Amino acid sequence: MSEHSPIALVTGATGGMGREIVRELSRSHRVIACGRDAERLAGIAAETGAEVWPLDLTDHAAVAERVAALPRLDVLVHAAAIAQSLRVDTAAPADWEAHFAINVTAPAELTRLALPRIREAHGTIVFLGSGASTRPAPGSAVYTASKHALRGLADVLRIDEEPHRVRVTTLAPGQTDTPMLRGLIPGEAYDPERYIRPESVAAAVRYVVDAPADVQITDLAIRPRREVARL
Repeated sequence: MSEHSPIALVTGATGGMGREIVRELSRSHRVIACGRDAERLAGIAAETGAEVWPLDLTDHAAVAERVAALPRLDVLVHAAAIAQSLRVDTAAPADWEAHFAINVTAPAELTRLALPRIREAHGTIVFLGSGASTRPAPGSAVYTASKHALRGLADVLRIDEEPHRVRVTTLAPGQTDTPMLRGLIPGEAYDPERYIRPESVAAAVRYVVDAPADVQITDLAIRPRREVARL
């Protein structure tokens, strides 16, 4: 990529979906891969040529310092998230705080910091939501609530940024074959063939980013070809 190439920042780059999004966008963009695992980030950099930011997104001062140094920003993809199987009767305040800190507050603050650059580029912001927003699964109250909040954030941001021609998309994948999903389903019940491939989610991000300049894809649900019953 040249210094004039469009720049894309992808959070959660060491996760199953984030890594594939980095790989996909690196074909056309200078990609900045953000994640907490420095070793995995090094592997992604070697594979894709991406610049890496080893960052904890809840360290808002460190995030602000990085964003301030960006020369431009055309695409911002929020793929970082955490998910634990927690019901209302089993979740402690710390569980709610942790999920909302990563799944809602961190993307909101990163977006705030990046907006001047995104506005200059008439760029695109993609929030990786979840099928849990429309098809909630039992035992997932905390995660589901955080993803509902993220969608609400995106919906209002889209309205507020319309005068600046910033495109805002919520992309909501169903069950996707990632380490996160493997951590939620017992091993004997896990069948990767039933779930969406991370590469397919990355292809959907590409579709959103490459949409013609006169449109924006506001909400995009991605479901398994053969619908999966509630987990």
